[in-house]
Amino acid sequence: MNYSIRIAPLLNIPARRVEAVIELLEGGATIPFIARYRKEATGELDEVQIADIQDSWKKMMELDKRRETILQSIEEQGKLTPELRSALESAGTMTELEDLYLPYRPKRKTRASVAIEKGLEPLAKRIFAQKDKEVETIAAQYITDQVPTVEDALQGARDIIAEWVSEDIKARDKVRRHFEKGAVIASRLVKGKETEGAKYRDYFEWSEPLKSCPSHRLLAMRRGEEEGFLRVSIAPEEERAVQHLEEMYVIGYGESAAQVRTAVKDSYKRLLQPSIETEFRNASKEKADTEAIRVFAENLRQLLLSSPLGEKRVLGIDPGFRTGCKVVCLDASGNLLYNTAIYPHEPQRQVFESQSAIEHLVEKFGIEAISVGNGTAGRETMDFLRKIKFQHPVEIFQVNEAGASIYSASEVAREEFPSHDVTVRGAVSIGRRLMDPLAELVKIDPKSIGVGQYQHDVNQTQLKESLDRTVESCVNAVGINLNTASKHLLTYVSGLGPVLAQNIVNYRAENGAFKKRSDLKKVPRLGDKAFEQCAGFLRIREAGNPLDNTAVHPERYALVEEMAADLGCKVIDLVRDKSQRTRIDLKKYVRGDVGLPTLQDILKELEKPGLDPRGAAKSFEFANVHSLEDLHPGMVLPGIVTNITNFGAFVDIGLKDSGLVHVSQLADKFVRDPMEVVSLGQQVTVRVVEVDFARKRVALSMKGI
Repeated sequence: MNYSIRIAPLLNIPARRVEAVIELLEGGATIPFIARYRKEATGELDEVQIADIQDSWKKMMELDKRRETILQSIEEQGKLTPELRSALESAGTMTELEDLYLPYRPKRKTRASVAIEKGLEPLAKRIFAQKDKEVETIAAQYITDQVPTVEDALQGARDIIAEWVSEDIKARDKVRRHFEKGAVIASRLVKGKETEGAKYRDYFEWSEPLKSCPSHRLLAMRRGEEEGFLRVSIAPEEERAVQHLEEMYVIGYGESAAQVRTAVKDSYKRLLQPSIETEFRNASKEKADTEAIRVFAENLRQLLLSSPLGEKRVLGIDPGFRTGCKVVCLDASGNLLYNTAIYPHEPQRQVFESQSAIEHLVEKFGIEAISVGNGTAGRETMDFLRKIKFQHPVEIFQVNEAGASIYSASEVAREEFPSHDVTVRGAVSIGRRLMDPLAELVKIDPKSIGVGQYQHDVNQTQLKESLDRTVESCVNAVGINLNTASKHLLTYVSGLGPVLAQNIVNYRAENGAFKKRSDLKKVPRLGDKAFEQCAGFLRIREAGNPLDNTAVHPERYALVEEMAADLGCKVIDLVRDKSQRTRIDLKKYVRGDVGLPTLQDILKELEKPGLDPRGAAKSFEFANVHSLEDLHPGMVLPGIVTNITNFGAFVDIGLKDSGLVHVSQLADKFVRDPMEVVSLGQQVTVRVVEVDFARKRVALSMKGI
């Protein structure tokens, strides 16, 4: 089956490029590898386009699998005509396929099947033909013990006609068009649930066109429905839909026509409308899921690619009031050196003792930066630390601690720190997040790191696939230090996975640091294919071959050596000396599967070997506000973007809960997508618009600032 021909027009990508991607995927290549190292084959498609091809390919294979099942089922029934086979084989969507199968699908007992068993199908056919005038006289001929009256006979015939109409592809398409053009989603309060469902009061009496309902609103209504507070319906105007069906099936105004008219109306209300509503419920949910997952994945990407502090000695603090602040000292590799607790806040308020302890630890362990969690007592701890006069420069950062408690109680944390309790593990995580957010956050379920919207309401399989793909993309975009990366980080490297990641860690523990990339081939079970997929994304600092600390793939080392030889120098000279690189004529090295895209990438890597693309972490200081009572409309404050949704951005201004900058308040222009204006972790200036003390909400604006 040539899927590339079918996928190409859907994605507006040339078929030959689609075919190349599918061939590479079938051969075991990963999306990051294809995007980075097979640009000539794909015409430089990016990761998003390659992922779209993969998704379309999977859906089409599922469609074909379902098609085969349906063909087999109808053939076994002895009802597969050449015309039906042709229609099934040319069906391009799952909906079209299922519509064709509907009349042949094995059914549980229906009103129509019961009527057919009673022998009323011939009567239904005569009435449906609408040629007879004396319908009751004809119906009387079908009276039996099972059909005691004329009305019973007519009712059975109408039930059969109603099912015929509901299974007619033309009727279903007609009703679908009504849903597409005019379906309204409406939510109503379940009687008696006013108090319990107060958080859904915006949807107690709500309706809007389905096609314009944003994903976050649809998911909110569905959540309210699932929790038993709302009733949600999706439907177009009934009268017009029924009228169009009658125009299709009702001929004239005789008694037969009247029976058909009644059957058509029943078919719509009892069979067609609920069936198509289910379709649109599922389709709208799928669309909302896709959008919510996109938002979540982009938030996750930005969070994972947050600027790292780098390999510096860090003091991590998990702040608290009554239970104190848990303090850990980490070396430049993130190893735990020491842990303790201080009590600078109420009720103990051991300010002097706590200050002395911090000063001592900073000097003893040569601490270069302090990382403070942004949870309970986080702001107070920051204020406490800023008053300390250290003997040498120490930067103080506040980091998002969302998910730290999840990590501290996880199997991963127990494996890393079997002899320490959850509070110490949480503080370590906070410290490491400053050093390298990516390396630490990969250990936590992405749903628990405090970004995105409605992540627990969407399709969990689809969510996991998207988030795993995002993590994999980020890990491979940054490049990983082969000699310091944890098993959890290595798991997401192209071509590896949990088993090979553990094998690499084991090999490293037994044999010491990797000296060169080719040593990876000595790792148990890491064969040529895995090496091909992973090698370019793994870095070795201080390697003998400078290319081992770049994204240049080992398969191109010989090409770089050829460039150096042509210039009469060594590879290291190409890295160190810009004048040597400017002498390289890339066109000279275009050959076979190596084109200018690959050559240009190689040149960029020679310019910046080992450079982290994420930039450097910057400290931040909030204004002097500590509670809602400190705020008033018009106040201008500094803040940090902590989450981005379709309806706006949440900004931390130093309070327990973030304020919301609604999408309409993000800029002095129309904003369709908040991510076009702000990014996660961005330092912004906002103005207080409204303070809702009852709901503990703050409305903010970035307009005119």
